[in-house]
Parts: sequence; structure tokens; C-alpha cells
Amino acid sequence: MDFNDSPQEAEFRKEIQKFLETNAEKRSTIADKPNDKGPQIAVAGAPETVRGGKEAADEALERAKEWQKKKADAGFAAILWPKEFGGYGGSPIQQVIYSQEEHNFFVPSGYFEIGIGMLGPTMMVWGKDEDKKRYLPKMITGEEIWCQLFSEPSAGSDLAGIKMKAEKDGDEWVLNGQKVWTSGAHFADYGMIVARSDPSALKHKGLTYFFLDMKTPGIEVKPIKQISGTANFNEVFFSDVRIPDSQRLGAEGEGWKVALTTLMNERLAVGDPPGLDFDQIFEATKEIEVEDGLAIKNSEVRQKMADWYVQSRGLQYTKFRSITALSKGQTPGPELSISKLVTASKMQDVSAYALDLMDMSGAIHNDKNPILKNLFQNGYFFSAAMRIAGGTDEVLRNIIAERVLGLPQDERPDKKLPFNELPSGKN
Repeated sequence: MDFNDSPQEAEFRKEIQKFLETNAEKRSTIADKPNDKGPQIAVAGAPETVRGGKEAADEALERAKEWQKKKADAGFAAILWPKEFGGYGGSPIQQVIYSQEEHNFFVPSGYFEIGIGMLGPTMMVWGKDEDKKRYLPKMITGEEIWCQLFSEPSAGSDLAGIKMKAEKDGDEWVLNGQKVWTSGAHFADYGMIVARSDPSALKHKGLTYFFLDMKTPGIEVKPIKQISGTANFNEVFFSDVRIPDSQRLGAEGEGWKVALTTLMNERLAVGDPPGLDFDQIFEATKEIEVEDGLAIKNSEVRQKMADWYVQSRGLQYTKFRSITALSKGQTPGPELSISKLVTASKMQDVSAYALDLMDMSGAIHNDKNPILKNLFQNGYFFSAAMRIAGGTDEVLRNIIAERVLGLPQDERPDKKLPFNELPSGKN
């Protein structure tokens, strides 16, 4: 493996650095900013942690749109998109380089990733030319924000188990049902949704895929209040929501194929988003006082640091394998499942251990917290979600078992029966 930039990659990195240094504020330390701009815990599609009510949230959204417009004007808002759609026309390795460099600056994040990373590419493959011209440019500039309406109360990891009804009525479709854990639905302008149009077909066959305006009558968005105090996820209820057949993507009954396009683009995202790691816990141990002095001088703490350092380096080199594959034009293998599995559980362990070291002050959450500006408090709250988002621990272990270790797949009788004959498919 060659971890060094090629001459072309090095030149691109310099271009990105120049843009960021001109337009954004660089991080000088990992703990030198208040919570609304400081280090954030990355959850797929979740914007930066915002406190202070609706006014603060609106201001944060406007800052994000301003930053997205700057990126779009410079050509860096959608590195992987073809130039004909307003993108950079770059490679996956260039996207990785951009993500690495942007991580070194204080910039808003989490509002546009789902649209640009997953839904825009789906529109490019399955959308009509007029739809591409209408929606893709505003997706890039941040004028319009998109959300992904997939998971349901009874269907998450097993996405093909969805029950959302899509019934044809002339040239329209009528949607009824519920989606859940929808990131950003409360501020999204548009969304993409997969629903069951034929319950008598096989589980993966009776699905149809649509895009829709989130202001369509009959759509009700209810934010889910999290223990952290934020509400980035939502329940979305559909009551006789009518959308034209022109907003269907792909053929009727072939929604699973379209959904796979969305999911495969999600799995190609191999950038390294900000979050808790060895550097943060190591920095904190230099400030936290324990019974025998600074935590970093305690032998038990130092042993923990050594263990997490080894894990961090192992994750780093696993990611390097993926980046090397991308640089050669290859698709990363199942090692990405290993990275996600280890990263999420390590974040949970690191944050819990840090809070224990902080003793009573670990329970305090305010913007004046001297220990890394609430990073570990936020990390503890988000880490559980990280073990679910983007594939649960159990799903990832199955992938590793089947595709890395070569173990046989579990028996799946549900693939052979019509959806309405499955025990779990009753309405």
C-alpha cells in the first residue's frame, strides 16, 4: 500500500487547502471553540449540535447554506458529481482528500450530505432529464435540502420489510404509513421515499420509489427529542398523500433496484468525519484530575490509552486500504464494515471512560465546560446511535462473517414468500 499522494493528488490537496484557508477558520486545537462550532459527533445526515431553540437552529441553517454556496461557487460542493450536473467531475480519492482537509476547519456540516452523497446520484441514474435540470443544481448550492425516507418502525436494517402503502389512483399515487429516524425531515424541502405498491409480490419485488415535496398536504413531521437535548431525527406520517406518477423513479415494482443505488452511494462514503478518537481522550487526560494527580500519570489510565492507540492505528490502516483501492479505481471491500463496527463501539467506550474520569463534572453539560467543551457528553449520547446508523453491529458482523470469513448465510425463507403471506407482514 502506498499512503502518499500521487503528484496529481498532491496538487488537488493544495488547491483544497488554499480554498479552505481563504474561506474558513482553521482549528488551532481540538478544544478552542464553544459547542456550536467546536468538534462535533458525526451521525449520518445529522447537522451540527445546535442549542438555543428555533432561532438558533434557523441561524445555523443559514450559516450552512452560505458555506454550501461558497463550496458550490468554487466547484467543491459535489466532488463526485459529473460536471454536466454542476459537480467537480472528480474521483472518490479526491472526495476523501477534500473531507480530510475540511475536517481541519470550523465549517457547518450535516445538512446536505444525504442529498449530494446519496439522493442526487439516485436522481442522475433514474430521473428524467427535466427533473435532473430542475432539482440537481439547487441541491448542490444548498438552496433546496433533501432527506431520505426509508426506515419504518418495523423495517430498518431489513429495509425490504417496509409497510408504507403506495396505491395507484389514475395518474397519481396515494401514500399512507409512517417513516421514522428520518434525519433532517424538519428542515428538508424534498425527500425520496420507497413504499410498498404490491403486497402480493415477493418481499423485494413489490416496492416503488418516488421523490416528493415535503410540504405536500398530508405529510406531518414530528421531531424525536433525544436524550442529548437535540432533535435531528424525525417521525414522518403520511395520510392520503397524493403525488403524481411523474415523480416515480424507476419502474413500478422495481423500487428495490432504485433503493440499492441510494444505499451503494452511501457505502462509498469512506471519508473520515470528525468524532471521538484517541487524540481527544489523550488530550483530556492532561486536564482531568484523579485521586493521585493528573489522569495521564495514572498507570491504569495509561494502559487504556495504549489500548485505544493500538485500535486507532488499526482503524487508520484499514481505512488506508480502502483509500488505496479507491486511488486505483477499485471499489472498497467489506473492510469498511470492520471500520464502522470498531469505530462506533470505541466511541462509546472512550466517552463513557472519560465521563467516569471526570467524576461528578462528567454529568455537567454547558458551553463553559472546561473539558473539551462537552465533547464526551455529546459523544456518549450519540455513540449508541452510531452503533445503529449505517448498519447495526449485528448486520455488520453478518457481513464480515459471510464476505470476509466465508461462513454460510442464514436461511431466509422470507425471500420465497409474497409479502402479504409473511407472519410479520400483516397490516
